[in-house]
Amino acid sequence: MKSSLTFLLALFSFTVTAQIKPIDSVKKLNEVTVKGYYNPQPLLRSVGTVSILDSNQLQNQPNSSLVSSMNTAPGVRMEERSPGSYRLSLRGSLLRSPFGVRNIKIYIDDFPLTDASGNTYLNALDVAGIGSIEIYKGPEASIFGANTGGVVLLNSPTKPINEVELGLTAGSYGLLHQTASLQQLNKNYNFSIIQGYQQSDGYRENSALKRKYIQTSHQWGYSAKGLVKAFLFYSDLGYETPGGLTAAQLTANPRSARPATPTLPSAVQQQAAIYNKTFFGGLAHSYRFNEHFKHVLAVFTSFTDFKNPFITNYEKRKESTIGLRTFVEYAKASQHINYTIQAGLESAKTKNDITNYGNDKGMATALMAADDLTAHQDFGFLRFNFDINQKLLIELGSSLNFFNYRYLSKFPMAIAERKRSFKTRLMPKFAASYLISTNFTVRGSLSKGYSPPTLAEVRSSDNIINNNLQAEAGWNYEGGVRYLANNKRFYVDGSLFYFHLQDAIVRRLNENDIEYFINAGGTKQLGTEVQLSGWLVQTDINRFLNGIQLRTSYTYSHFRFEDFKNATQDFSGNKLAGVPNTTLLTSLEFTFKKGFYFFAQHNYTSAIPLNDANTVFATQYHLADVKTGLRNLQVGKSTLSISAGINNVLNQRYSLGNDLNAASNRYFNAAAGINYYSSLAVKF
Repeated sequence: MKSSLTFLLALFSFTVTAQIKPIDSVKKLNEVTVKGYYNPQPLLRSVGTVSILDSNQLQNQPNSSLVSSMNTAPGVRMEERSPGSYRLSLRGSLLRSPFGVRNIKIYIDDFPLTDASGNTYLNALDVAGIGSIEIYKGPEASIFGANTGGVVLLNSPTKPINEVELGLTAGSYGLLHQTASLQQLNKNYNFSIIQGYQQSDGYRENSALKRKYIQTSHQWGYSAKGLVKAFLFYSDLGYETPGGLTAAQLTANPRSARPATPTLPSAVQQQAAIYNKTFFGGLAHSYRFNEHFKHVLAVFTSFTDFKNPFITNYEKRKESTIGLRTFVEYAKASQHINYTIQAGLESAKTKNDITNYGNDKGMATALMAADDLTAHQDFGFLRFNFDINQKLLIELGSSLNFFNYRYLSKFPMAIAERKRSFKTRLMPKFAASYLISTNFTVRGSLSKGYSPPTLAEVRSSDNIINNNLQAEAGWNYEGGVRYLANNKRFYVDGSLFYFHLQDAIVRRLNENDIEYFINAGGTKQLGTEVQLSGWLVQTDINRFLNGIQLRTSYTYSHFRFEDFKNATQDFSGNKLAGVPNTTLLTSLEFTFKKGFYFFAQHNYTSAIPLNDANTVFATQYHLADVKTGLRNLQVGKSTLSISAGINNVLNQRYSLGNDLNAASNRYFNAAAGINYYSSLAVKF
């Protein structure tokens, strides 16, 4: 680490003779557009509650993880119990996720990354492969199918230049992140290749990570009307899982892995880890027949080789997905009304071949169970968008959803294939926004969402196929305002929502730490979210201090269980486990002449209930991060960017990812204290 900082200081001193390239000006807020899925809208007038994380915001955060970036958006909580072990929650959807991402639909470019059963391996991606993020909070089932938490649209980096870039980050606890990218533009064809390698020893015992990643995207405009896109990635991810600690174990040694008990070995002894090799590919074609009609077709496939040596068993899974999404669009503009109609469907099939073995110090032993499960998810959708006098935006949409899974058991008892079908669900949405003045809008929406159990919940770690799980569903009522100051220096977006979820799916652990899932009656989720940004000192490249930008996001969550009884316990009225009442995040970015910058961020998170009984809480914490560096330093024909940062400046002891409703009170996964990193990027 010391050698990295010395090298960076040497580069800083070199700037006295180097030429600085001008930094691109920040987009004016009134120019920001929400891309959506082939449904662009001006952000100020958007009918939905959406947070945009653009490349400027992403580059201020550490490039080794998505956690810090995602947590800047209100209503979003992303956790990482150990390096690589992502969990993502939109408005309390963490209830279902022991690891990974469920109950949220995620797309990358034109393609669903979420499989047919509702599971998403977000941790397979390298941060370098993401250029911007759009986060839609609340049910978006009318256009994206099964989800109740929301939808995340990931966009791969696009640059309008020919460029080669090499990057290297080094930091505490053995962090090393190397990236390389190639961007090529031709007259009607462009492509990019992005490669990444990341490793870390981790803060805790048995928490090392390694990931090898490559991604490529291609775009060919073969005519004035037709466009073909291709996107592929391969990820080889392995990360150790240290396991949860009790409060006493956390106090004694927060860096330890889960110790052995009289009846169970330790995480280290069993070499507890997850190994995930995933290939994903998609091909999309869009064709505009005339000024009114357009057709889009996207086909996609993925394959995952998944292995999980755990304390009590060793699970191996082969997962394959194939699917398509297609729609026809009709658009017409007139003097007073512009309208668009989209009608289409999305269909996907995911097959899981699952086997469980005994685990002897990280080696699979005798076969314990073997099952095949296949999920089918299909939905058709219809959406109408009306723009009346460029003041009133109206969106009317609905989807008709079909879901079933087939299963057969091969061991220990052979059971012939059976099928379980869920009832067909109609998911409507009504939304509108109105431009009261040139810089102030109000919006409101009523939408329904639903989410059936994933295959990982139907057949969880207890190796039992649970046909009693029901799909969760609920109505969301929402209103909001947006304001943009006349001088474009200040922007605020506020929303108030109430989500009533029924048959909520929650995770349980038995006495041996084996997970299973149940329906928990319902939840009542009342919340408010506010995000604002403003230039305290407006940008001016001729001053030594170019500008100071403030960003703040605030989340208040009054989330409670409704009519939730488990055996003899009644949790009705209790807080939802894993959801803090309040989070407040504030950042300041100072930009100086010649490309220097300084970024500081503070994250306050209130106490978090860790079980449904609300008898155990994680304490509140304050996270402070700083980063400084230099962008766009011209050295000959190359451009350098260098930076150094400190995470958890206050050296807070906290757990960024708790095990909810944990057996034997093993709730806590300690996060790193104060830690450091430095980065260097070279563009040619």
